[in-house]
Amino acid sequence: MNHVPKRSETKAENSWKLEDLFESQSAWDKEYSHAKELMKKVDAFEGTLSDPQQVKGCFELEDELSQHVERLYVYANMKHHEDTAEAAYQALSEKSKKLSVETGEALSFITPEILSLPDADLDAMINNPGLAKYRHTLEEMRREKAHILSKSEEALLAAVGNVSQAPGTIFSMLNNADLKFPKVKDENGEEVELTQGRYIQFLESKNREVRENGFKAMYETYGKLKNTLASTLSANVTKNIFYSRARKYPSTLEMSLYGDNIPKAVYTNLIDTIHKHLPLMHRYMELRKKLLKVDELHMYDLFAPLVDEFKMDITFEQAKETVKESLEPLGKDYLQVLEQGFKDRWIDVYENEGKRSGAYSWGAYGTHPYVLLNHKDNLNSMFTLTHEMGHALHSYYSDSSQDYRDAQYTIFLAEVASTLNEALLMDYLLKKSTDPKEKMYLLTYYADQFRTTVFRQTMFAEFEKIIHEKAEQGESLTPDQLSKIYYDLNKLYYGQGMVVDKDIEMEWARIPHFYTSFYVYKYATGFSAATSFSKQILEEGAPAVDRYLGFLKSGGSDFSINILKKAGVDMSSPEPIEQAMSVFEELIAQMEELTK
Repeated sequence: MNHVPKRSETKAENSWKLEDLFESQSAWDKEYSHAKELMKKVDAFEGTLSDPQQVKGCFELEDELSQHVERLYVYANMKHHEDTAEAAYQALSEKSKKLSVETGEALSFITPEILSLPDADLDAMINNPGLAKYRHTLEEMRREKAHILSKSEEALLAAVGNVSQAPGTIFSMLNNADLKFPKVKDENGEEVELTQGRYIQFLESKNREVRENGFKAMYETYGKLKNTLASTLSANVTKNIFYSRARKYPSTLEMSLYGDNIPKAVYTNLIDTIHKHLPLMHRYMELRKKLLKVDELHMYDLFAPLVDEFKMDITFEQAKETVKESLEPLGKDYLQVLEQGFKDRWIDVYENEGKRSGAYSWGAYGTHPYVLLNHKDNLNSMFTLTHEMGHALHSYYSDSSQDYRDAQYTIFLAEVASTLNEALLMDYLLKKSTDPKEKMYLLTYYADQFRTTVFRQTMFAEFEKIIHEKAEQGESLTPDQLSKIYYDLNKLYYGQGMVVDKDIEMEWARIPHFYTSFYVYKYATGFSAATSFSKQILEEGAPAVDRYLGFLKSGGSDFSINILKKAGVDMSSPEPIEQAMSVFEELIAQMEELTK
């Protein structure tokens, strides 16, 4: 279907049912007015929060107001995403954003006021039976207290906020707006301007010369700006060190992990365990070399297709059926909720003119979650469906089992539920596949996920750790030093069987995630935790499913690491990563078997 339909042409059964949030615009307007009225009541609590009764009343009002604002915000933005060109919903989206900011400002006194209490009073509140429902919130505040400064110092840090965004903003402008890449010959011999978006297409080309030219052009361009880019990355590291010292953290890494209460051991343990299993990555590289039939494997060969594109036409109806069958190991209860989501129009399925691109799962507490897709009839879209439904069911179980403020799970946990669904779908497809070509296509698809999500992100995480530690010890981060650290890591991770081209030493200069420091490790831990869960579920059955459903129902009621541990995945130990590696090893063995 080449014609992209207008929103008005979308069939009801393929669109999400937002009436479950608000049945009409006038219902939204009514709730908006109600939220505005509630906001006026907040001021009365300021200056009274040394009294536990007042704290209780204040938290109850905060919850009520926040839930209304969330519903208004989610609805307005989802309507806007249906057709971003529609002026009425652009305006509604803006109106809801403004309300959200106003609410945040109105409630901003609560945490500082409670934190100004003497420690003994705060401890008494944590243990007060009348505030049992808010114990986790108060414990979180208590934990933050050691790193909250005086009122005037906090005001000063807030004022520095805009300045501290400068390195990221400058990098983004350089990277997205000002950097101009040369023209490169594509597969048809035509000169095409290289862009960030086209780079991967060049690397995925079957023509090796096209891959090499795209690769070299990309890094030569960054190389010309290496002094500027090293300065922006170095400034970002300096900013992190400033904040960690101002807030009295032992290191920048520990400051970054503090929010989710993740022990440093989780981070270092990921790197150490992956180092132990680098021979597996090297074995996969040898296999890549063999499948590509090349004498030398180069960095620009990493995205080259290993097998001919295996055409899998999968309609949305077929995708739903396959996803359902693949998730049978999760038991009847899970399947019933999944079926409900399919039947009760939680999903907005197809692309239409002006619709927001990509996919997500979202919703508001008190109603079921929603999923936005732009479904195409292919394998990727089927994986996107199961991924987003993983998020949706996580939210469904959390919201059904937890009070409002304990329902929201952290980013550290979010990717586990979605990736687990993908792991079960992949396991199902591999077991069912009888066509060696199809099997090989699936195996390479999955093995590359391990390479890009576990190994590559861990390498990024290690790079960040090294450069921050060097800067904390007073070393300056020169372009040559950054390039050497990065190049050496590539050699370590990819091994002897691969030619680690010199050009790759500039790759650090184009990774936007390095400006959201110490974030990427979550991709690797999330993927490992999900792989560990899937292995337990497939091998143990019911007891593992019960533990997993307990994880989904926990929301954010405890610290992420504890929630996972209770469910049988201890991220502070090497075990989940070891289990993920054993799955990766099985994949490689199956691929080697098929290439004999």
